[in-house]
Amino acid sequence: MITEKEIREMPLNQKLRLMEVIWDDLIREPESVNTPDWHRDELEATEARRAVGGEIPLDWEAAKNKLLGR
Repeated sequence: MITEKEIREMPLNQKLRLMEVIWDDLIREPESVNTPDWHRDELEATEARRAVGGEIPLDWEAAKNKLLGR
C-alpha cells in the first residue's frame, strides 16, 4: 500500500497519473460511489446555466490555462 508520505514526495506527473488510475478504477463501478446530494445539486445547477448560455464548456487545455491565468 502506498503511504501518504510517498504520495507527497512524488513528482507532479506521477501524482497526476495516480489520480487517473484511481478515477479509472472508480468509474468501473459507478453505483458503488455515493455522490452527495450537494454535488448532484451543483451539477444540475451548472447544467441549467449551460443550457441558457451562462456556462461555456472549455476543453482541458483551455481550462488549465484559464485557471493558471494564462
